[in-house]
Amino acid sequence: MEIKVLNISGKETGRTIQLEDSIFAIEPNDHAIYLDVKQILANRRQGTHKSKQRNEVSGSTRKLKKQKGTGTARAGSIKSPLFRGGGRIFGPIPRDYSFKLNKKVKQLARKSALAYKVKENAILVVEDFNIEAPKTKEFVNICKNLNVADKKTLFVFGEPNKNIYLSSRNLQSQSVLSASNINTYDLLNANMLVLTEGSVDVLNKMFKVS
Repeated sequence: MEIKVLNISGKETGRTIQLEDSIFAIEPNDHAIYLDVKQILANRRQGTHKSKQRNEVSGSTRKLKKQKGTGTARAGSIKSPLFRGGGRIFGPIPRDYSFKLNKKVKQLARKSALAYKVKENAILVVEDFNIEAPKTKEFVNICKNLNVADKKTLFVFGEPNKNIYLSSRNLQSQSVLSASNINTYDLLNANMLVLTEGSVDVLNKMFKVS
């Protein structure tokens, strides 16, 4: 599949670039996408939640009253979960939420996300560009030229670009990634995907397209 290449002014350059069908035109696999997004979000969880159990709260372990003859329920120490200030029954404890996912499943999920962007006509390819110094205003002008300023947009570059990253990090609806760091969640979370020519080459190599 061929797609026109734009410049940062939003105009056609007269050139086209080949988007490999084995990446951008596959039949999306929704279950692979579900598993990959689930893993990404699980890996982002800190898992530091904690509540005190009865052996961790402060208080005496003395038996409050005799076992029988009081006319009320038997009771142990003041640290019982039944009393105010006592420990919590089966409360949360620190844990690791991450889980293993096969590389081929993750690869299929990313390709499926890219294929969805093509189906939705939500993908643009621009020629490689750079900003000499971090300037948010200059990056905003580029977004306006590409008609993506009012959309949640993911820019993908062939290699990390510090000036572009610094220029965009103040913008709530724009995000920047290098092609080697793309993930299924960020691809699907964006309404528009803007690829540079260099990033297309990196994606082809990543997914082993000769």
